[in-house]
Amino acid sequence: MPPPPREAPRPPKRVDPVPGTPFGVVHLDVPPVTSGLAVGSLVSGIASILVSLLVLCFGVAGPDYGGAWAAGAFTVLGALGGTAAIVAGLLARRQIRRPAPPPPAVRFTGRGLAVAGLVCGVVGLLLSLLGLAVALVVQIT
Repeated sequence: MPPPPREAPRPPKRVDPVPGTPFGVVHLDVPPVTSGLAVGSLVSGIASILVSLLVLCFGVAGPDYGGAWAAGAFTVLGALGGTAAIVAGLLARRQIRRPAPPPPAVRFTGRGLAVAGLVCGVVGLLLSLLGLAVALVVQIT
């Protein structure tokens, strides 16, 4: 198996000479980093959608499998996951939007991940509440 390809050397961002010496301080360019908040938001949003589908299943199954009680318990979990995804997505967008201080500061990327996590969190939260409503309607009728 051949060795992995070497990463191309990054050019220096700037070189500041040290007065009175033939030396200088080199500031290297720091590559952008994917925001961990954005990744966490997407993971939490997807988990919230999966839990909300479980809420819908318990709601449709009716009283045979716990019905509204089981749906209510999983609704809390889905709502917490959706809320966490929304908050993390908003914080990630704020972190990514913030201008980076002068070099060699870290820049964050992942705006698309943050928006996707935000949307998945909202969908998971709404589907959880819809599943609880379906469970209550089936339980009453």
